[in-house]
Amino acid sequence: MTTLAPNRRMLMIGAASCALLPAAGALAATPEMKTKRAKPLPLAATRLRPSDYATAVERNRAYLHRLQPDRLLHNFRRYAGLEPKAEIYGGWESDTIAGHTLGHYLTALVLTWQQAGDPEMKRRADYIVDELAEAQAKRGTGYVGALQRKRKDGTVVDGEEIFREVMKGEIKSGGFDLNGSWSPLYTVHKLFAGLLDVHDGWGNARALTVVEGLGGYFERMFAALTPEQVQDVLNCEYGGLNESYAEMYARTGNPRWLKMARLIYDNRVLDPLMKGEDRLANFHANTQVPKLIGLARIHEVTGGDQLRAQAARFFWDRVTQHHSYVIGGNADREYFSEPDTIAQHITEQTCEHCNTYNMLKLTRQLWSWQPEGALFDFYERAHLNHVMSAQDPATGGFTYMTPLMTGVERGFSTVDDDAFWCCVGSGMESHAKHGESIFWEGDDGTFFVNLYIPADARWDARKAAVMLDTRYPFEPVSTLTFNRVKGGRFPVALRIPGWANGKATVTVNGEATTPRIERGYAIVDRRWQSGDAVAITLPLDLRIEATPGDTQTVAVVRGPLVLAADLGPVDQKWDQADPALVGSDLLAAFTPTDAAAAHYATRGIVRPADMSFVPFYRQYQRRSAVYFKTFSDAAWTAEEAAFTAEQARLRDITARSVDVMHLGEMQPERDHNLVSEISYPVTYRGRQGRDARSGGFIEFSMAVRPGPLVLQATYWGSERSRDFDILIDNVKVATQRLDNDRPGKFFDVDYPLPEALTKGKKSVRVRFVPHDRNSAGPVFGVRMYTAKPGAVA
Repeated sequence: MTTLAPNRRMLMIGAASCALLPAAGALAATPEMKTKRAKPLPLAATRLRPSDYATAVERNRAYLHRLQPDRLLHNFRRYAGLEPKAEIYGGWESDTIAGHTLGHYLTALVLTWQQAGDPEMKRRADYIVDELAEAQAKRGTGYVGALQRKRKDGTVVDGEEIFREVMKGEIKSGGFDLNGSWSPLYTVHKLFAGLLDVHDGWGNARALTVVEGLGGYFERMFAALTPEQVQDVLNCEYGGLNESYAEMYARTGNPRWLKMARLIYDNRVLDPLMKGEDRLANFHANTQVPKLIGLARIHEVTGGDQLRAQAARFFWDRVTQHHSYVIGGNADREYFSEPDTIAQHITEQTCEHCNTYNMLKLTRQLWSWQPEGALFDFYERAHLNHVMSAQDPATGGFTYMTPLMTGVERGFSTVDDDAFWCCVGSGMESHAKHGESIFWEGDDGTFFVNLYIPADARWDARKAAVMLDTRYPFEPVSTLTFNRVKGGRFPVALRIPGWANGKATVTVNGEATTPRIERGYAIVDRRWQSGDAVAITLPLDLRIEATPGDTQTVAVVRGPLVLAADLGPVDQKWDQADPALVGSDLLAAFTPTDAAAAHYATRGIVRPADMSFVPFYRQYQRRSAVYFKTFSDAAWTAEEAAFTAEQARLRDITARSVDVMHLGEMQPERDHNLVSEISYPVTYRGRQGRDARSGGFIEFSMAVRPGPLVLQATYWGSERSRDFDILIDNVKVATQRLDNDRPGKFFDVDYPLPEALTKGKKSVRVRFVPHDRNSAGPVFGVRMYTAKPGAVA
């Protein structure tokens, strides 16, 4: 079968494409470097040497072995009319999003077979493909899937029936659900991607046959829709389905798949990006990143679509420079906020792992078009500090979020594998491929080193065997040795991170040399021979990094490594005030206690007391502080006074309280006889709460006493626009609108109650009801208290 374009793992396009992307300030190319495009050395040609990365791969490999394919295949067989061979897994795999994990698992099997050479990985992947082919043939429609659909009467059935409804124009969604199934096209994309990776991995032709059958099924579904209905469907999360269709076109040359890739285009999100406009605030982050990966892939397989290429680069620039945290992750409660407002969103729900998994994929694509060191500066930051923090090497479990709020534990998936969040799926992929982006080769013969991770590799173009020896980022030297190489002249380009400020030094065979510096690389161009070694030394100095938009909120960084104050083990609750940094020369107060492990002690600058600083990513079962407010001595005195005044206000309210409802907590909800529909408990910034979605409600009892009373509810000030009613014993007392009222803080709203509503009663029923297509809350606590004497309602 003719392949018109390279597969996704090579990430190459024609040389002309490098002119499509506008230069981005410091990323502008200089004419000296001849590289126009580049590709990574195959993952199968790279073997990791001992390091935290190698440990992560081995823990992940053990995890993949522990998973049972037949349990992941349960619904695929059941809904095809075949007898399941094993019990279904729990967690998300028993919800309406069932099936998404299998796609990730297929990809992880391929990557682990390539990275570690484990033959069991290949055997399992081929077995799963055969099982899917059998289920697809049994259905006879091209469809194969495990997702479920919850009908209005509560029964759970085969999710395929929603697609038949969609074909008839019956489309109902609140954003993530589609006709009663949770993000079904997202789940479908995971299966597409996994099957394509098996086909790419070793040429499994049946995998491509299955994915083309599935592609034809959804082609028919979309063909039945008007353009407006297509957009209605695409308002739901659909993953990188556009990328998968573009990839199918690359594999087969069939133009119908390219047509589908272009059709799957969300106007609402992508049109502004095409125009160079950042309207990302309040959009679900991981829903958007794969769309841009898809645009980039369409550009790659066509060699054109300049606007798509520019949109992908613009999105990358905006996310990495204006929407990302110091560890490289992005989003709070899974959503983008306004640009440069990171300091207002340092919570226990920052940095969903899937977001970074996808941002790294996009980074690789953009770099392959036009190699620029700054792109891999971000990649290294996010890979080291976020991805590596998201797996517990003791258990192989994964985080969903990587919380940056002071004192919050990470929360890894369980050893019993009963979670199966989206980030478990992307986690098993991420930790299967730590060798994929270390070494690259340019179309002009340049050998690039983009990541300083100890590894051995085979470079077939030069019949070379290379070794990268390093303890970076804990030690400054990385040495690349050509253990074997076919003699000849070619450039070696070693990335110089932007934070090095030009202080990197390079040696060849132990002798100092002056490399050419271009696009963020130290380039040594010479005739290389077996045994030659080139080494780069990078300064691993401490520095303070401010958050975008708030110079007073800072983090401490050493080279590429984010440091954190160690607050103790997770089994010890952290209930103290957030530590702050006070003084005029903060770095002078840091002293290394174990430089080889990047451990530091502070002296006199941390309030309330000095602390030890350690690498953040290694704080797996420890509590951390990453972000700190900074103060002068005078400003800190004022801050303490403001805190004291707020405590006095809260004590006054407490003294007048009649009843307090702690929403989202089991016992208080039982004590107050809470009933609800389409309502969910939430935790945010250390506070428990509850919301109700469109069509649902929250209702509970609260004690009252004679006299004027006030109902008080607590909300988060940066909520997206929403409206809901508040009722007392079925009498509406207020309509509340939340619309970014008080950005970055919780706030209370008082609702004075007519005495007639509570007179002669011991308790009332409080009810929160969202307006249509809105949500109520989240509400972070409700209080009933007596009005101050003489207060005017």
